[in-house]
Amino acid sequence: MPAARVDALTELFRALSDPVRLEILHLLARAETPVCVCDITRAMGLRQPTVSHHLARLRDAGLVTGERRGVWSHWRVHPDLTDAGRVALALVG
Repeated sequence: MPAARVDALTELFRALSDPVRLEILHLLARAETPVCVCDITRAMGLRQPTVSHHLARLRDAGLVTGERRGVWSHWRVHPDLTDAGRVALALVG
């Protein structure tokens, strides 16, 4: 397997290895529109810095993407998932 693929899969599996990140990905997979980090924080019962940390890990793995709207960021499942990302999303969605 090419080294780049090994690295990408390792990052994906690390991102998915945390229960909070799985719950966040599940929440985003079910959402019809981008979700405000404030709503994710409320739904998860966690503080904003903790949620932002988990979102950054999901973003680094290529699973989600976010955009700033004023003081808040809004997140959604990345529209251009890799094959492995689509499989992961099917499992949690």
